[in-house]
This record gives sequence, structure tokens and C-alpha cells, in this order.
Amino acid sequence: MLSKRIIPCLDVRDGKTTKGIKFKDNIDIGNPVEMARFYYEEGADEIVFYDITASNENRDIIIDVVAKVAETIFIPFSVGGGIRTLEDMRAVLLAGAEKVSVNTAAVQNPKIIADGASSFGSQCIVLGMDAKKVPKNKKVPSGYEIYINGGRTLTGIDALWWAKKAETLGAGEICLNSIDADGAQQGYELNLTHLISSSVGVPVIASGGAGSIDHIYDALTKGNADAALIASIIHYGTYSIRQIKQSLHARGMKVRMNW
Repeated sequence: MLSKRIIPCLDVRDGKTTKGIKFKDNIDIGNPVEMARFYYEEGADEIVFYDITASNENRDIIIDVVAKVAETIFIPFSVGGGIRTLEDMRAVLLAGAEKVSVNTAAVQNPKIIADGASSFGSQCIVLGMDAKKVPKNKKVPSGYEIYINGGRTLTGIDALWWAKKAETLGAGEICLNSIDADGAQQGYELNLTHLISSSVGVPVIASGGAGSIDHIYDALTKGNADAALIASIIHYGTYSIRQIKQSLHARGMKVRMNW
């Protein structure tokens, strides 16, 4: 059995880490480079960075932040937001990231997944999915619809169909975020998480809603996720990564005690 991963998520806006609830009311909470270093020393398995306004503002990713992070931490990290072309992917990877996450660009041009996988390997290509619960209909039979542009634009695309399609195109991992649960700290959207994770053959990262260690445990067991993305509960000091891992280990879960 592979170890379950605990992955801090740093949403970046104007060079600062920010946090909101359901993609709204964001406030700045720190320096992303300093926070990445702290979480690395705490035992994070990986770190995810999202430039949360790059796609909506139609601008490039913050490469200087990527380069500074690469000099500071020595675990894998992925970067998303504002990545639209192979050249963007190449720039982020050359700056030191191990993975790139595509969300809006992948919906608008699915070929970017295949091109990225062909050029850099599937292990480098993460599909970011922002999904919201909607009434089931012919276009969205799963009851979960994909949103893009930082949760601002609905697409009419079914989340389950899109996850399967992205896997066939070459995505090596899926980071699945529930817009409904994001930042609310009331638990992950377990039905959505299990639906996707049980339907694809690539690792799925559960994202959105962690407010306690129980929530993380549930995402990794009931939700069948391979990893849990966490933000508010560590940003605000509710728990440390070490506490989370020690608790999961005590419950019999295989995690890396990497400190």
C-alpha cells in the first residue's frame, strides 16, 4: 500500500498567500516562500501553489515565486493558475516545480493535457478540477459540474466525464476541489471524492473542506483519496502537519513520518 500524502495548499494572489471561503472573501495571510519552507520542515509530502487570479486576469504565472520556492524546499511541488501553453509548462518546470496543474486551460483546450504528457511525462501533468453540486440532468448526469476561471464560470461539463477524459488524454493525477466545501472547514465532499477516485486509475487528491483530522481521515478512507489537500487548518494553526500525520499513523494509516 502506498503512503497517503498530506499536501498543504498555498493560494497566491499578488505574490502573497491568501485564503477565502468558497472562492470568495479572500484575505492575505502570509509570504508563500516562507510558508512553504515552514510546511516543508513540518513534514509536508508535497506542496501545491495556485495563482488564483492568473487565469481570470489573463496573465502569466508568477515565475519568480516558483524559483524562490524551488531554492527553499526539497520536496515535490506543483504550480497552477495561468498555465495556458507548453511554453508556460516548460517555464514552470525549469523554474523548479515537479508538476504543473491545468484547469481552465485544459477545459478550453484539452489537447494541452496530451501535449504536456507527451513532452514532459504524465507524472508532471495534474488536472485541477473545481466542481460544484448541481441538479442532475442530461448534460451533467453525475450531479457535479465543472467550473473554471477560479470558480467564476460554469461550463456545463460533467465532472465524472471530464475526469475520465483527462485520464485518457494523459493526466497523471487529479486534484479535485469541491467549490461547495472550499474553506468552510466542514469536511470534504466525500460523495464527489469517492465518485471520482473510484472511477479513474490515477491518484486523486481530495481538496476543499478540511476542518479537523477526522475530515482528513474520512477523505482518505471513505473518499478513497490518495492524498488530502489542506489549507485553513494549518494556516490558522488549528493543527500542525506533524500532529495530523501522527494522528493518522495512530489510526493505522500509512503516512510518511518524514521529519
